[in-house]
Amino acid sequence: MGVRRIIFDEESERALAQVIRMTGWSVSVVLKRGVLALQDRIEQFPELPPFEIYRRLDLGPGGYALAPSTKSRLGVQRKLQRQT
Repeated sequence: MGVRRIIFDEESERALAQVIRMTGWSVSVVLKRGVLALQDRIEQFPELPPFEIYRRLDLGPGGYALAPSTKSRLGVQRKLQRQT
C-alpha cells in the first residue's frame, strides 16, 4: 500500500469536501473510489493520444494535399467535412 501526497486546486478541494459531506466517506475512500471509477471509464472508452487520432484521419500519401503544411488545421477541417 502506498502513501501519496497530493495538492488540489481550490475547485478540486471544494469538490472533494462536497463528496465527503454527501457520502460521509473518508478522503481516502473517496479518492480510491474515484481512481477505480476513472479506471472503469478508461477501459470502456479509451482516450486516444493525439497522434493516433491524426493517423486515423488518413490524409493520404501526398501529392493531393488538401492544404499546405503551414495550414494543416485547414486541411484537417476539410478532411473532416468530407467524411460527414
